Amino acid sequence: MRTAIYKPTNWLDPLDWRAVFDEPRPIEIDIGCGKGAFLLWAAQARPQHNFVGVERQLARLRKVDNKIQRLGLHNVRLIRIEASYFVSKLVPKQSVVAYHIFFPDPWPKRRHHSRRLFNATFVGELVQTLAKRGVVNVVSDDADYYTHIREVMAASTRFSAEPPETLPAEAKTEFESVFLTLGKEVYRARFVRSD
Repeated sequence: MRTAIYKPTNWLDPLDWRAVFDEPRPIEIDIGCGKGAFLLWAAQARPQHNFVGVERQLARLRKVDNKIQRLGLHNVRLIRIEASYFVSKLVPKQSVVAYHIFFPDPWPKRRHHSRRLFNATFVGELVQTLAKRGVVNVVSDDADYYTHIREVMAASTRFSAEPPETLPAEAKTEFESVFLTLGKEVYRARFVRSD
C-alpha cells in the first residue's frame, strides 16, 4: 500500500525535494499538522504546490495518511519529526515558499518559555530556508505567546508583517473550530521575508 509518510534515508543532511516528491513544485510546510484539516484543504486547493506535514505523533500521521490515500493526493508528504530539528537540519536553504504554523504549544508557564518553538534561533532558520518573499502564517489562541511571536519576528528585521490570510471554514484546524465554538479569540499573523 502506498503511503505519504516519508522516511529520509539520511536524517542529518538537507532533503532533496526531487527525491521526496514525484513532481517539482513550490514547497509549503505545515508544522504541527495535527489531524490534517488545513493540510488536506491546502493540498487540494493548490495542486500546483507540494506540501509537507510535520507532526510528532505517529497515530495522527497515520490518520492523515489514510485521508491522503482516500483523496488520491500525490502532492503531500508527512514526516514524523520535531519541528525545529526538521527546519534546521532537513529543509534546504531558500527552498520553501510558505510555512504554516497553527497553534504551536504556548508553554504558558514562565519556567517553560525556553521550550517555545518561536525564538531567535528558529526565526533565523525560517529566514535561511524561505525563498525570497516566502511567508510564515501563524495562528494562536494564546495572547501572550502571540505577542511574543510578533516580537521575535520583528526583532529579526528580515520579515514584514502583512494582513493574515483568510481561510474558508473547511481549512480551519480542529483546535480553531473548538476555540471558536467556546468563544475564544484566535490571533492570526502573516510575515513575509522582506529580502
